[in-house]
Amino acid sequence: MELPAGIIPKDPNKDYVLFLRKNLYGQKQASRVFYLHLKKGLESIGFENSKVDECLFYRGSTMFVVYVDDGIIVDKDMKKVESVIRELRNAKYDIEDRSTISDYLGVNFTYQDDQTLELTQPQLIQQIIDDTEVMKKKFTSPQIPAKSSRMLQRFKDSKPHDRAWHYRSIIGKLNFLEKSTRPDIAYAVHQCARFSSDPKVEHANAVEFLGKYLEGTKDKGMVIKPEGDPILQVYADADFSGNWNRSTAEYDSSTAKSRTGFIIYFAKCPIVWTSKLQTQIALSTTEAEYMALSSALREAIPLLELVREMREKKIMSIPDHIDVHCKCFEDNSGALELAKSPRMRPRTKHINIIYHHFRDAVKAGFVKIFSIDTNDQIPDILTKPLSQNLFVKHRFSMMKW
Repeated sequence: MELPAGIIPKDPNKDYVLFLRKNLYGQKQASRVFYLHLKKGLESIGFENSKVDECLFYRGSTMFVVYVDDGIIVDKDMKKVESVIRELRNAKYDIEDRSTISDYLGVNFTYQDDQTLELTQPQLIQQIIDDTEVMKKKFTSPQIPAKSSRMLQRFKDSKPHDRAWHYRSIIGKLNFLEKSTRPDIAYAVHQCARFSSDPKVEHANAVEFLGKYLEGTKDKGMVIKPEGDPILQVYADADFSGNWNRSTAEYDSSTAKSRTGFIIYFAKCPIVWTSKLQTQIALSTTEAEYMALSSALREAIPLLELVREMREKKIMSIPDHIDVHCKCFEDNSGALELAKSPRMRPRTKHINIIYHHFRDAVKAGFVKIFSIDTNDQIPDILTKPLSQNLFVKHRFSMMKW
């Protein structure tokens, strides 16, 4: 580091070691120091830290959720929310009150007359469309975000990406859009993101194709409407070696990897979704599906504990007769058998113990695993390019449009 302005060393040719008395912006530990400072203030006014998630705090019926340096205060009583803001200001915290939530982290919140909540990001989508310059050419917006006829590969001998727009910048924006409100583009975005280090013309074409799809759906987003019992539903799927290409396998080992896709619902509302390549090479469809199931439950089990904690603290009014549990749907019979009846078999005994973490939860009944028809497996949209009819079917299951 350079010496701060105003400090004049006695000998400018020497190195100095300074004692830092206060947090400095840009340090590796700066965000952690800020969190501990905020936590201290919240605890001083009566908040209690969640045992499941460090970024969640409780005070009676009030919840405080932290995301980096942004926060949301949740309570049915607006007076209690105003009280928290007032007390934090009295504790010398500089807070900007944005009133009721209508925009958070670039996501627009719109309340509909039928008590549904719509989450959209039209400004970000418009930025992506403008940056890729797709509007300079006439086109008809496609009904799917990625072509189902051709799988993206490295295209080692093709011409490099030569468009006016910056490939990595667009991928960064697409990643944020996908993770916030648009799970329908998860597979297409991740496939394009794989080649950010050396994008070719074909990859640029795929990004522009995705931009054209977004142009036709830029006002769309996630529609949230809680229904049914407050339980978790997990749909997990895998595409076994879906990227395999004999001609490129010699210099691209990732073509042998399978893709995991899963989506987690709470009260029939999607809350977590993922489309990613598996870190290990699966030797069979059963193994790929079991690894996907394990990854999904690695996310779902802590969420289940969070729901139980909220129920215990009376944040959620869940009747005593309702068993808070997790339903998991899997379409591979081998993975189902492996999850329900743990046995050492010649074809599965090599599977690493890290993928068996959820077996105790299945045995205890917290997690219940069910078979589902392949055509009804929603995460298909997250693992492979689909035909238009199947894509639209699964998109409606996730996003209600």
